[in-house]
Amino acid sequence: MIDLPQTLIRLGAQAGSKADAIAQVAALLTAAGRVAPGYVEGMLAREQQANTYLGSGIAIPHGTPETRHLIRQTGIAVLQVPGGVQWGEGGETVRLVVGIAAASDEHLDLLRRLTRVLGDDALVDKLSATTDAGDVQAALTGERPANTPDTGPTLPYSAQVTLPNPLGMHARPATGLANLVRSRGGRAQLTRDSGESAGESADATRLMEVLGLGLTRGTPLTVSADSPELLAAVTDAIRAGLGDDLSAAPAGQTPARREPDWAPQAVGATVEGVAAADGLVVGVTRQHAPRPLEVRDDPGDPLQEAARLTDALAAAHAELDGVVNDVSAKFGADKAAIFRAHQELLADEGTVQDTVGRILDGHGAAWAYQAATGTRIAQLQKLDDPTLAARAADLGDVQRRVLRQLLGVHEPEVHSGGPVILLAPDLTPSDTARLGPDTLLGFVTALGGPTSHTAIIARGLGLPAVVAAGSGVLEVPDGTPAILDGAAGRLYLNPSEADVHSARQRQDVLTRGREAARAARFEPGATRDGARVEVAANINRAADAGAALEAGAEGVGLMRTEFLFLERDSVPGEEEQEAEYRAMALALEGRPLIIRTLDIGGDKEVPYLGLAREDNSFLGLRGIRLCFERPDLFLPQLRAVARAAKDYPNIHLMFPMISTLEDFRRARAIFDTVRRELDAPEVPLGVMIEVPSAALIAGALAAEVDFFSVGTNDLTQYTLAMDRLHPQLARQTDAMHPAVLQLIHLTVQAAERHGKWVGVCGGAAGDEVGALLLTGLGVRELSVSTPQVAGVKAALRGRTLPELQALAREALNQPAAEAVRALVRPVVDGEAVA
Repeated sequence: MIDLPQTLIRLGAQAGSKADAIAQVAALLTAAGRVAPGYVEGMLAREQQANTYLGSGIAIPHGTPETRHLIRQTGIAVLQVPGGVQWGEGGETVRLVVGIAAASDEHLDLLRRLTRVLGDDALVDKLSATTDAGDVQAALTGERPANTPDTGPTLPYSAQVTLPNPLGMHARPATGLANLVRSRGGRAQLTRDSGESAGESADATRLMEVLGLGLTRGTPLTVSADSPELLAAVTDAIRAGLGDDLSAAPAGQTPARREPDWAPQAVGATVEGVAAADGLVVGVTRQHAPRPLEVRDDPGDPLQEAARLTDALAAAHAELDGVVNDVSAKFGADKAAIFRAHQELLADEGTVQDTVGRILDGHGAAWAYQAATGTRIAQLQKLDDPTLAARAADLGDVQRRVLRQLLGVHEPEVHSGGPVILLAPDLTPSDTARLGPDTLLGFVTALGGPTSHTAIIARGLGLPAVVAAGSGVLEVPDGTPAILDGAAGRLYLNPSEADVHSARQRQDVLTRGREAARAARFEPGATRDGARVEVAANINRAADAGAALEAGAEGVGLMRTEFLFLERDSVPGEEEQEAEYRAMALALEGRPLIIRTLDIGGDKEVPYLGLAREDNSFLGLRGIRLCFERPDLFLPQLRAVARAAKDYPNIHLMFPMISTLEDFRRARAIFDTVRRELDAPEVPLGVMIEVPSAALIAGALAAEVDFFSVGTNDLTQYTLAMDRLHPQLARQTDAMHPAVLQLIHLTVQAAERHGKWVGVCGGAAGDEVGALLLTGLGVRELSVSTPQVAGVKAALRGRTLPELQALAREALNQPAAEAVRALVRPVVDGEAVA
């Protein structure tokens, strides 16, 4: 509804000139706080550029683009001049002056209503003479609101929350947030509380504004609302993840590098990119270069251009209804949610506002929409977070859909002919949703990223996909024989007949392997000759335990308790923590549960903890160091663990960031004091091996701890002095580097001398190459993400322990991670490929 309080309507006015009338309507907007005083100069300047007379005695003066910064809140004001005022050299007489500050979807509605008013002479006469402001409200807003004062944008209720979503505030949760606020009929706003953009705010119903805040996991933000009920609903929804899986891998976390399990022997060329969806296919290539849309600036009557925009947005929304239904039927509601988010992008108030503003400034609808969305696409592309930056492709998809409607052109088919390997500069989610295994084998794009919605849909389709392969892929001729390996991120061109035959054999092996791994997921983890290796899961909350057990997990090798702190805006109480640990231990039915104490530092934005931001947070107060400094956090957690352990002997406790023997002794002493006070039993105590010093003194530690768990992600970055999240260095932080393996080897040797066991809960445990080599080094527990459990178990069953021990010895003497990975060849029908 158009916001038009009666304080912004003046009836029975007199104006000696057009400038006088504009000054009066501008004064209404200024008095209501909608614009700064200088905005009137922009309205007068606009009249010098173009006459704002619409017809039938109505004019719509508004400011220039240069004065748009003077608008404080979108709004309109109406000045009724019953005696009329001359409005142009053509002698037009205006009796209704509708002053506009900015333009939004509400203004689009206004323009539609003005079009109807213009066509109704009797209504124009009525509004030009009425003494009831409600008549003007009813005509321009569709309702007759109560005569209440304009209260402005202040939202009186607020609370601080921390965003828990692993992939940040991307389009799907932002869509859920907008729908929630609209369904409650209220107003809500998000304000970022940290980072370079601290203080920036977004209306919760404006998708592009929310995405533009660049909110990543751990970002603190303030939620403001116009009622306590709406505030509670919004904050609860944000804490719950707005429909996202909160146990997913965080954005920016670089997956373990994967060398090809299969490689051809004689090909014409190899194109390398980033793996986006697994699978191996053989076929021919076909280029797909979508025809660029030619958008010229063809200005027309503002009312007609606004109407064209309205029609195009409605038609695009209807198209997306069909896409949502089709994708939901084929691939499920989670994939369809991508296109519901596209519908939300269509309706984004800020984008429509900007577009209509450009139309009012004298531009054509297509040009205006392209410019408005183009600005937002560029803003998204600049975001540091790769997942949020990838959402620019979604807005580009929506942009093209609307422009097609405005230009009257049809989207060409993605390709013609039989099943092919598609090569393209990039593919939109809409392109990908139209694809299918009957016509497409897989695709390679020059641009894109593995977290894009295009990649997500490809995985849902079961199509192998490679992204970010570079512009060279666009030069491959149509019909080139090729083999696409999605898992390795490689496209092999012009393979030999022998390679094609070998690839088809490999396809059969992969299919049988996936089926066999799932069928055998409940078997104990072990090598082919029966050497036991426990395969457990890394999870965050008790609610995740059921899925882990169903996947074949033999316990929980890492419970990340920091998520009890990150997914809220206050410290979890001792009773709440105890309940969570008990629920987890109960769900595991006696299987091991390893609880890691709070592992957090200055890199995590948890405002209620009051942690100082550190320039070198990975080398500062984190893990056990922070716990020593904050007994108010450490002691309640230890008490909660001890209380739960009274009834659940499967509970183990593990301390992170141990770098000295004194660290462990101090932590153990604190826990022992707590345990004795509560008359709790002894609990197996372990330490994380994630800094080189811990590995180097593993002999001293092994004499006193009950077990070790190696965190390969941190151990690798500390050993190689490479930040694992650094955009240029992340790909080099490979845990299979011989230096890292040497430290793990030292740890295992020390543990064996003292009769202790070693597990690995870092990313290398879930990498099949890593799992095999770690087992060969003597690791006896691998804790991985839930989806990796079955595959790791299957990989272990394909080798004997002596084979893996021999591989490990050889790996320790290699010069680089690439050479280590080259040692591990795939297993085909029980035999390792030479």
